[in-house]
Amino acid sequence: MSSKDDATAARHLLDLINASWVAQACYVVARLEIPELLAAGPRTAEDLAAHTGSNAQALRRLLGALGSVDICRQRDDGSFEMTPVGALLRANVPCSMRAWALQWGGEGWQIWANLLHSIQTGRSSRALVTGDEGFGHLDRDPQAAQIFNQAMVDLTLLAARDIAQAYDFSGKRIMDVGGGYGALLGQILVTCPGTSGVLFDMPHAIAKAREYLDGLGVAGRCEFITGDFFASIPSVADLYVLKTVIHDWPDDRARDILQCCRRALSPGARILIVERLMPERLEPSAANRALARVDLHMLVALGAQERTLAQMLALLDSAGLKEARQIATRCEFQILEAQA
Repeated sequence: MSSKDDATAARHLLDLINASWVAQACYVVARLEIPELLAAGPRTAEDLAAHTGSNAQALRRLLGALGSVDICRQRDDGSFEMTPVGALLRANVPCSMRAWALQWGGEGWQIWANLLHSIQTGRSSRALVTGDEGFGHLDRDPQAAQIFNQAMVDLTLLAARDIAQAYDFSGKRIMDVGGGYGALLGQILVTCPGTSGVLFDMPHAIAKAREYLDGLGVAGRCEFITGDFFASIPSVADLYVLKTVIHDWPDDRARDILQCCRRALSPGARILIVERLMPERLEPSAANRALARVDLHMLVALGAQERTLAQMLALLDSAGLKEARQIATRCEFQILEAQA
């Protein structure tokens, strides 16, 4: 390449490397609840600083910086307001990303700082931050559990309607295995009035799930069961749905979950695996960048991975599940249906 081409490539690389500042800036404004304070209208940096215990000059610089990425806007009088994009950093608004900003910029930021450890060992770096490679810290830390579970709700809601419409759930009793607060199950129950549900997860999730599903008006059609999907899963459903559960675990542990589900299957029952599927080779594209990020996050956070279709089919087969059928959705997730 010419020196001009080198410089262009270097600037592109620099933009990629430096892009992480936006994540941390979003984390800080969400943590300070700036979007909530601005919900009623514009305010000055001095006013916001007084309410958040911040330095006014530093906060003005942060908000100004976020103006460069269309998250907030400085008005002619010097006050600040959130843009429609930035307003999604508020809690309890449609398509809220506040919990994910807190998760990614908080615990996630610390874990990713140890990516080198994960690359060298192939293991999760979470234990270096929380003392636990899995999700055990959520049982010990209610605030972390609330942020994590709400983040999973918010991310699931972006795809839940497409998933609910891609498969015929009508007339079925559906267990959402590891379903958190029940965001996907709730959407299925809303979409298919003739269905009933069972939400199965750890106590830190089930404790808030009834309130969440009651808000959707479907809690009366749902049973709530606490348990450990590595130990046993009750045989009480026609469909066992696992959305973004298998990608949280390496092959041996994922196989254990699937075998536990298989043992719960009554004659005619099915398992639905809802996951992103990796291509055999990643090419430059926005969709592939998103897959690459999630895959590396699974590694650094959990010592796990996203899988190709071939890898998923091999995993299902190793767990004694057969007749796998792939069902496309209108979102980034695919559904794999299997039976014992």
